[in-house]
Amino acid sequence: METRSISVLGATGSIGLSTLDVVRRHPGRFSIHALTASTRAEELAVLCREFRPKVAVMADPEAAVVLSELLVDFPDTKVLAGLDGLCEVASDPAVDTVMAAIVGAAGLSPTLSAVRAGKRVLLANKEALVMSGKLFMDAVAGAGAELLPIDSEHNAIFQCMPADKVRDPGGAGITRILLTASGGPFREHSADDLRTVTPAQACAHPNWSMGQKISVDSATLMNKGLELIEACWLFNTTPESVEVHVHPESIIHSMVEYADGSVLAQLGSPDMRTPIANGLAWPERIDAGVAPLDLFAIGSFHFERPDLERFPCLRLAAEAFKAGGTAPAVLNAANEVAVAAFLQGTLCFSDIPVIIERTMSSTVVEPANSFDMIFAKDKEARARAREQIDLLTV
Repeated sequence: METRSISVLGATGSIGLSTLDVVRRHPGRFSIHALTASTRAEELAVLCREFRPKVAVMADPEAAVVLSELLVDFPDTKVLAGLDGLCEVASDPAVDTVMAAIVGAAGLSPTLSAVRAGKRVLLANKEALVMSGKLFMDAVAGAGAELLPIDSEHNAIFQCMPADKVRDPGGAGITRILLTASGGPFREHSADDLRTVTPAQACAHPNWSMGQKISVDSATLMNKGLELIEACWLFNTTPESVEVHVHPESIIHSMVEYADGSVLAQLGSPDMRTPIANGLAWPERIDAGVAPLDLFAIGSFHFERPDLERFPCLRLAAEAFKAGGTAPAVLNAANEVAVAAFLQGTLCFSDIPVIIERTMSSTVVEPANSFDMIFAKDKEARARAREQIDLLTV
C-alpha cells in the first residue's frame, strides 16, 4: 500500500486536529510532510514533535520566530513563514494530498497553489470556492487536480452521487440537492432575543465542535449560505435546485433526490473525522475513530424550513450567487469583518447581516475574470464593511 504524503494547512484548528487524529490511526498509510498554523506556535510545536513533518509554516512571521526557538533542538523540521511558505508546502512535489483547512479568505492562495500543482485537495475551506467560483473550478480542471469536499454536507452529497457524475448531476437523474442545517443554537430565538446574543453563546454550537468564526456563521445561517454557494460550484447546479432543510439532530448530513423519487441520504454522528477519513482514503473506507451511530438512542428526526426573516444571511448568499461576478467575494469579505467585530464586542449579533447587506449594496459588482480582481474586491469590501460598522456603532 502506497503511503500518501500530506500537507495540513491549518493544523491547529478543529479540522486540522481531526485530520491528524485520523492520520494517527493509520501510521503506515499516511505521512505528514508539512503542518501549518497562523499564530499558535506553541500548539504547532507539540504537533511537530509528534508527527515530525519536514516543514512547518507559521502564517505570522513573528510566530515563526517563536516556533523556530521552540524547535531549536528539532532540526529535521524546517520552519517557514508567511504566504510564500504556505503556498510552497501546498504545491511541494513531495506532497500528493493537501488538507485545505485555513479559515476564511486567507485560505484561497495556498489552496489555489495546491490545485495548480495537481494535488488531491481536501477542501474544508469553503470561502476559497465561494470567492473565486468558476476561476477555481477551471483551475481544478486545467491542472487535473482531484477536489474532494470535506464539509460534512458536501461530503454527504458527494457520497450520495455516482462518482463520475459529480459535475453532471442531471446526467445522473438527480433533481434536487437537499442541504441540511442544524439551525444553530438560536433556532428558536425571537428577533428581540437575537439582539442580546453574546459571542460565548454564539460559539457554543449544540452539535459540532468548531472554531469561533464558523460557529458564529452557523448561528447566523451564513455558514449554510456559503455552503449553498459552494454546493452550486462543486456540483454544477443553481440555488433553485438546492433546498435547505433545518435538521436539528445533525445526523442526516445531506440528501440527494433522483428523478424516480428516490432520496439518498448520508447519515452519521456529528464528527468531522468521518468526512475527513472519506477524503483521505477515497475511494476506500477506513476507520475514523467515530462511534457507531445509535438510531435507537436518537429516536426521531425533525425538519424545518429556514426562517429567512430572522436569519437573512442565507437569503443574502443566494442573492450573491445569482448576482455573480465578484458579489460572492464581497459577501464573504463583509461577513468576515462583521463576525470579527461581533467577536470583539463592537457589533451586536443581529447587525451582522445588516453590515453584509449594506456592504453588498454599496460595492459595485464586477466580472470575476481574474484572481487579482477577486483579491482587489475582497480588500475593497472589507474597507466598506468597516465603514458601515463605524456608521452603525457611532
